[in-house]
Parts: sequence; structure tokens; C-alpha cells
Amino acid sequence: MDTQIELKINASAEEVSALSLWQQIKEDWIAHGRDWTKPGFRAVAIQRFGVWRMKIQPKLLRAPFSILYRMLFRKVRNTYGIELPYSVQLGRRVIIEHQGGIVIHGNCLIGDDSIIRQGVTLGNRYLNRPFDAPNLGKRVNIGAGAKIFGNVTIGDGANIGANAVVLCDVPARGTAVGIPAKIINVERGELN
Repeated sequence: MDTQIELKINASAEEVSALSLWQQIKEDWIAHGRDWTKPGFRAVAIQRFGVWRMKIQPKLLRAPFSILYRMLFRKVRNTYGIELPYSVQLGRRVIIEHQGGIVIHGNCLIGDDSIIRQGVTLGNRYLNRPFDAPNLGKRVNIGAGAKIFGNVTIGDGANIGANAVVLCDVPARGTAVGIPAKIINVERGELN
């Protein structure tokens, strides 16, 4: 490995918060195959910028960065079809594999090394509970067209099949498929 960031794959939460904006973006760039033209990388980089700009105090100094963030967010949403707000708690090295039709609720939590493909929706289930959003563990693999609704937890290393509609929790290393999704497999073994 040729960078220090690649060596920190199993970093603790304290180390993650210590990463600068540029270190996070470089790590995401590496995770996306070192291709800055990928829409998924651009969406993640803009999300990271949105989080970073919220740390600027006072608000008057933050204002130009907020205007720039809103312009970039809308550009990614309207051009690539990836809606990834800054309020999402995004883990390290999250990969958005393909563009188009990706909507992620602002209260979602997405763990490290997860993969999200085209047509995925992570959103709320009930109108009277607008802040309920999915929580994804580490290394979650979400297939194309999958929908995950409500305050559900997807365990570490889980797989969500293409076009699955997940309305309940999925255990670690579980595989959920179908409409509504059913757990068909829970692998045994140690999570890395």
C-alpha cells in the first residue's frame, strides 16, 4: 500500500474524527478506484464537504461555503440522481457504485466499507415518524433497486438483494431478499 490512509483500514472512531477533509476525500477516492470522475465519488466528496463546512464558526464565515455546498448538492442530485445530504452519518470508504435514483434519508447512519448501488432508497416508512431512518452496519452490501424503510438496523456484513423491500431488522452477515424481504441466510463466522 502506498498511502498512510490505506494502512488505517481498521481505525478507531477517534482516528476517524481526526481525519481532515482532504484525508477523507483521498480515502474515498482510493475506495472508488482512484477515479475522480465517478458520480458516486463526487456525491460522497460533496457530502464530506457539507459536514466539514458545518464546523466553521461563526455562521457568517460559513455562509459562502453553505451556498457552494447547496449548489454542488443540487448539481449532483439533478445530474447524477444521487441524493446524499450532509446530515447523513457516513462511515469511511462508503462506495456508491452506480448513479441514478439513489435517495438517502438525512438521518441515516451508514457504516464503513458499505456499498450502495443504483435505485436504492433508504428512507422513512410512516408519515407521522419523519425522522425514522435505517441504520446500516459496516460492510453492508445493498443490491440495485433495494428499498430499506423505517427505523431498521442492518447488521455488519449483511447483504440486501436486488429489488428487496426491507421493513425489519437484518442480522449481522444475514441476507435479505424479496418483497417484503425475508432473511434467507445468516453466515456463521468471524467478522473482520
